[in-house]
Formats: sequence, C-alpha cells, structure tokens
Amino acid sequence: MNCQHARSWLCGLWLYGAAAHGATDDAITVVAVADASQPGKAYTATATAAASVAALCRVVQDYAGYAAFMPNVRSAVPVGAGDGHVLVDMTLDLPLGQVKRYRLRLEPHSEAGQCRLAWQLVPRADLATADTIADTSGYWLFTPLPGDADRSRVLYHVHADPGPVPFGFGWIVDALSRRSLPRTIEAVRTRAAAQAP
Repeated sequence: MNCQHARSWLCGLWLYGAAAHGATDDAITVVAVADASQPGKAYTATATAAASVAALCRVVQDYAGYAAFMPNVRSAVPVGAGDGHVLVDMTLDLPLGQVKRYRLRLEPHSEAGQCRLAWQLVPRADLATADTIADTSGYWLFTPLPGDADRSRVLYHVHADPGPVPFGFGWIVDALSRRSLPRTIEAVRTRAAAQAP
C-alpha cells in the first residue's frame, strides 16, 4: 500500500486506527508515505503489542540499551541533554561492512495515557559524508488498546535520506527504513512484553 495523503501524520492516524481493527495480534503493516518535498523515503508501520504503554515507553527511552535489542545498532550513547530532549550518538552496522554514524535529538513526551518519542538528525561536522546519513526523523507513538491497558497500539514513522550512495548501495535506504521497521517493532514489543508492567 502506498499512502499518499498530504501529510504523513494523517496517513499515520489512519493506519493507527486500522491496526486495532481486523489485524492479527502479530501483524505489522508497513506503508510508504509519499512526500515529494524532501529527499529520501518515508514509511509508517503499525502494530499491536502485548505490553502496556509504560513498558513500551521505557524500552524506547532506554537509549544506552539499544545495542542489546535494536536491529543493526552497534551502539547508542547519550552525549547530552537539554530541556525536554536527549542527544544520542548512534552507530549502525549495515550489511557488507557498511557502518553509519550520526547524532539524534530525541524528544520524549507522555500525556493522557499516551507516549511519544520523536527524533531528528543533528548534524555533526566531525563525520565525513560517507560515514553518516544526510537526514532522518520520525517518531514512536504508543496508546492503550480500548478496554485493555496491558495491550497497546504501536505506530512507528521513519523518514531516512542516506545522502550520496555509491553505485550498487541503494539498498541502504531500505535498510535504514522500510526493511528495518518490522524487525524494530518486533524487537521493541518483545522486549516490552518481557518486562513487568
């Protein structure tokens, strides 16, 4: 499915509602979100999780623990914090020996039983173009399933632009976004379900 709504958040809301109706418990739906205004690709994934919003929130806010369960993450090192945000240096191990490093500004927000973690790339002058990515942004959104506080809806939106890609390495865009979304959701919901509520 290709979601071509004017705004990716509208597509996300539509998918988010759809995740609670008719999908199997393990189903993960991924759709492309068309946005001609920016380079790269964007995808939104939805699923349900047998975990509370609080457990899911704890997992995605355990930045230093990402390497233990997030696909392709070699390390995630918190390097600073400010009012309402944390800066985290990420290192990804990709296939064929490709390594990408970058810094994210992560902004957690919880209210009314929901948890959201948004991120955006923070440029680093110390990284060569070939060693980093041009841009990434996105968010996690967790809400409880109606009538069951121990189960949650999961929405995961990612925009990724790897920048200049050597010939034959176009798959990096998909590795950073489309192909990684289901594996990432599965890793997060499995880890959250294993934790106490």
